[in-house]
Amino acid sequence: MFVFQLFLIDSNSSPFSDKTTHFFGIIIDPMRKFYGGTYKGDCCHLTRAAWSKHSFFSMELNEERQGRYFIVARRRKKGLSRGSVGRADAETAAGDLIGMVYGGGGSAKSSGTVKKQDIHTLTRHQAQLLLFVSPASRRLELLCNVQLFSAICALAQDDLVVVKHKKDFQPCLVKSLIQIGKKDKPGVLQMLGFELELVDTEHDIFSKTTVPLPFFSAADIVQVAPSHLNTRQPLRHSINLGLKRKAVSRINSMPALNSRNAKKGSILLNTDVYNSIQALSHSSLEMGSMAEVISLNGLTVYGVIRWIGVPEGKKNCWAGLELDNEATTCSDGTFDTKRYFTCEGNKALFVPLTNCKPDSRFLFIPNEIPKPLEPPSVTLLEDLNEDVPPVAEQDVLSHLIGRMRGIQGHFNSCYLDATLFSLFTSSIAFNRMFSRSADSEEGISHILRWDIVNRLRRTGFVPAESVMKFRKQLGCKSFATEEKDPEEFITLLLKHVLHIEPLLKIRSCGDLAQGAYTHQIIVEKNQVRAVPSVQQLLEMSFVSSDLKFEEIPSCLIVQMPRFGKKFKMFPKIIPSTELDITDILHCSPRECFLCGHLAEYECVQCLMDHKLQPGKMKQYCSTCNTQVHIHPSRKEHTPLKLTVPDHLPEDAPIQRNQMQLFAVLCIDTSHYVSFVKYGPNPRSWIFFDSMADRCGDDNNGYNVPVIRSCPEVGDFLSQSEEEISTADVSQSSEMVRRLLCDSYMCLYQRTE
Repeated sequence: MFVFQLFLIDSNSSPFSDKTTHFFGIIIDPMRKFYGGTYKGDCCHLTRAAWSKHSFFSMELNEERQGRYFIVARRRKKGLSRGSVGRADAETAAGDLIGMVYGGGGSAKSSGTVKKQDIHTLTRHQAQLLLFVSPASRRLELLCNVQLFSAICALAQDDLVVVKHKKDFQPCLVKSLIQIGKKDKPGVLQMLGFELELVDTEHDIFSKTTVPLPFFSAADIVQVAPSHLNTRQPLRHSINLGLKRKAVSRINSMPALNSRNAKKGSILLNTDVYNSIQALSHSSLEMGSMAEVISLNGLTVYGVIRWIGVPEGKKNCWAGLELDNEATTCSDGTFDTKRYFTCEGNKALFVPLTNCKPDSRFLFIPNEIPKPLEPPSVTLLEDLNEDVPPVAEQDVLSHLIGRMRGIQGHFNSCYLDATLFSLFTSSIAFNRMFSRSADSEEGISHILRWDIVNRLRRTGFVPAESVMKFRKQLGCKSFATEEKDPEEFITLLLKHVLHIEPLLKIRSCGDLAQGAYTHQIIVEKNQVRAVPSVQQLLEMSFVSSDLKFEEIPSCLIVQMPRFGKKFKMFPKIIPSTELDITDILHCSPRECFLCGHLAEYECVQCLMDHKLQPGKMKQYCSTCNTQVHIHPSRKEHTPLKLTVPDHLPEDAPIQRNQMQLFAVLCIDTSHYVSFVKYGPNPRSWIFFDSMADRCGDDNNGYNVPVIRSCPEVGDFLSQSEEEISTADVSQSSEMVRRLLCDSYMCLYQRTE
């Protein structure tokens, strides 16, 4: 028997005594207790087998203590590449980390500096699993799927998983955890993969092929069975195999199941494993569960289970799903002429329950209260060198529609969620201002740009944690805990966060123009008709208060004549899809109300004249002004002389200045939602609610944001104002009713 003696140096005679004592207490003593050995004097006796078995442990512990592992989530111009896995060995005075990244073989590849906010820290086990994933971008995608990656990290022997193998999805059992790399080589971080046994569910046997399966990376695993379906056993320590094709160690090498009764290459399933496989696809599914189904064309569709049972003419249990998106082959809740539930047309899909599995976008564990997603501390799927443009019209339905889409609401945040979604999803004008706005690599504008706006546009979802971080940075405690008015938040956002100049320059009573970010409409109820349009309200508000725009605004945010949930002046308001501001522009050419020639005078007293289209702005050329005011009822009027551009011919055509509606904020019972027009097509409308549903209770649950397509809103607004004002809203869809009755703020942009 070989014996190694480790002598202890007297603590008073060596400058290395502290390190030696630390080494003895941390490494040797636990090793002796674990593997066996005795003390004799000042040394510890270990067998060579014990020492060699423990060599990997000691090396790993040393590496763990030398630094922490990380993955680079953001790439700067002079930094490490995104997706690189590395180890931080030191920290600069400025707070930057000095680290070493590993190459594809696990060996040290290069070193460099990286900022703390650009990385996501990892455990050694996580780093080893991710290092075996390629390309590097897939590591970030896997890491973003927090619950799936956590389940993969906790896999044990005989756990049941689903992997993507040869362009198909197959159930497998975990056989071994594979270590790839030369573990004794300094600077090498061994990659971890999985050795799996492929299961043939149709014939109750494992794959009959004698060709060994490839080693699977963590990214190959697309689903992990809930733990109650598995018989979990601890993984054993590594055993060197010395395979020629690559340096490999099986961390939990084990005998094959039922190997004594099976032919070579064919292993029969026992009953428990078979039942687990059958239960994997529909475990924990019930009424109200979010599920996914692979359609006939190979695409995955998502929906909510609205009905479970055995349909007429069938023998097995089926599920009726209300899909996130419409499909031409679906119904409104009927199956073979019988109705099982009710939903919108072309959204009801009926399939065998075994074809369904829990929605992989947010995996739930049965019999546990669902927890909110805990994303990595930084936005992983982004490139710091460029902003993400607004979502293109043709991509909105596939990118944004559905549950867990948009901005997740939390703790009185709906006013902020709806406002941010309205401003930054598709608006071209706001995107120009946002791109030009002052930006820094730190602070609140950085959070807004990368953790909210770019994340929303790139992934279609912003978790509540990102919004709460932004709210806490706003500088006022109430913004992080209380519900605010959107106009108050918009002013703070544009002025103090983005440092954008006031959107509006408004001249009052001939005075110098004053800056503003929004405009509150102030009118008398009898000045407009019972169901006014935004066009009428804006003109009346400006004329009655003697206001003019100094210049054409790039964006115009108009607040309706209402006060939160307590009071609204009009039961319905028509959101004008086009807003003509020509007649409320200072020094802008305007046409005569009667003859269409260049106007030179404006008369406020004529505004409500019932003989001259009450409610329409009245401006006249010199001739019409004289003729109109000859009438006895108008002799007391005092027309105002307009400022007309020099050298403009009287018969010159007047260019109209119009703005396009791109969003409407609505409020009902203190809850804010938004409608967004995401493209030039009149039917391109979506509806967003950051708190449309909830999973779990008030203490342990979380909100489910929802985005819906609502083309019926575009169809309704395409009608004339007369048709809209006389329409019976009770016969319209819920979306149309909310838009007309609950509008709080209309947002317009200059599109040219």
